Amino acid sequence: MTITGNIIIILLVSTNYRLQSPMYFFLGNLSFSDVLLTSNIVPSMLNVTLMGGSTVSLRNCITQYLVYGGSACMECLLLTVMSYDRYLAICNPLHYTTIMDLKRCLYLVVFSWLLGFTATLIPVFIMQTLWFCGPNVIDHFFCDFDPLLQLSCSDVSVAKYMVFALSSLVTVIPFLFIIATYVCIFLNILRITSVSGRQKTFSTCSSHLAVVCSYYGSLFAMYVVPSRQQSLTMNKVVSLMCTVVTPLLNPIIYSLRNQEIKSAIQKYIYYSHRFFFGWMLFPKVFAEIS
Repeated sequence: MTITGNIIIILLVSTNYRLQSPMYFFLGNLSFSDVLLTSNIVPSMLNVTLMGGSTVSLRNCITQYLVYGGSACMECLLLTVMSYDRYLAICNPLHYTTIMDLKRCLYLVVFSWLLGFTATLIPVFIMQTLWFCGPNVIDHFFCDFDPLLQLSCSDVSVAKYMVFALSSLVTVIPFLFIIATYVCIFLNILRITSVSGRQKTFSTCSSHLAVVCSYYGSLFAMYVVPSRQQSLTMNKVVSLMCTVVTPLLNPIIYSLRNQEIKSAIQKYIYYSHRFFFGWMLFPKVFAEIS
């Protein structure tokens, strides 16, 4: 369901001319990140759950963490870029098209991908320097950084502080930027005199705000709050929210609260039905055409 919903968003953004705008370009990359995150975590999670456990090599485990961490960091940065896009569209609409052109959109997306995976390489290099000689059972459904550190025989105190500082920078600074942009957006919305104008303007960023709250809430609970204040079960629940629930909800939130995406979906369903019933009623005609 997650992969299907996000691929539908990617196809709609790529093929519908009405969705050829910076906001939907960023949304397509967000959906691609969710597909990457889901395909990396959920199959192994289902295998662990249904089989009561599984075996994975240390190299594959670190690779899974690299893909997961890179996707998570990239999503943080991309949500920040999307908030900046909404800020320009609402607070500076006259210069929006000149500032947020295709070249700048590409730069922002490429920067988010590169910085996200570059930031994840630091914990990966730290893992490569650790010595694993003790127990080899991870009490988790995927290879996260903290469960892997618990298996190491090395001194991991420096590694924990470094990753805590890095995760705080990747989550806190973008989150503060998002808060600042939305403060400006709300102040600008309050200046609109008509109620319908306020509602219409707020509807353009309400979906993004809902995704930000769900995603950043999970990340703060996982990485910014010290792990000793959390139970292991609670950490698994929060990880499930971040890696499984949020990628599933993102396309639902954007499709239900966005009129343009709903219209695009209805249009494709309509033409798909026409094509299907036309093929059923006139198979010879379609055969001759093909």
